[in-house]
Amino acid sequence: NWMCPPDVGDIDDMIERARKHRRAFVFQSVAPLEDSFDAGGMREAAKKHLRLLQLIFSKIPVSWGLALKLGAGGCSVCDAPCAKSDGEPCRHPEKAIASMESYGIAVYELAERCGLQYVNGENTVTYFGAILYD
Repeated sequence: NWMCPPDVGDIDDMIERARKHRRAFVFQSVAPLEDSFDAGGMREAAKKHLRLLQLIFSKIPVSWGLALKLGAGGCSVCDAPCAKSDGEPCRHPEKAIASMESYGIAVYELAERCGLQYVNGENTVTYFGAILYD
């Protein structure tokens, strides 16, 4: 996946890009699961989380400047497998979403600093997103 390490970029460069932004809007989505092995429920929750991230990003005021959207896990903007698997460039670089971790963000620590639960109980899945802005 083009948005996953190491293809997203050198970790030091990614950290530097993230540090250029002075503020962050951090959010989470929590979804119930049938049980802790409910992979289908996790995939559906991840899709909903991606749609939420895209919706929030689309509402960013111009005054925020050039914002950086970061999600959970690998980019899943394309319905098809990532173009990287065919040796092609990213099909939608303007929509692509890298993970918070690929920018050197320790999500567990960030959740604590924001007063958010990293784990939200049995039979749930929690995804985080962030929009870094000026």
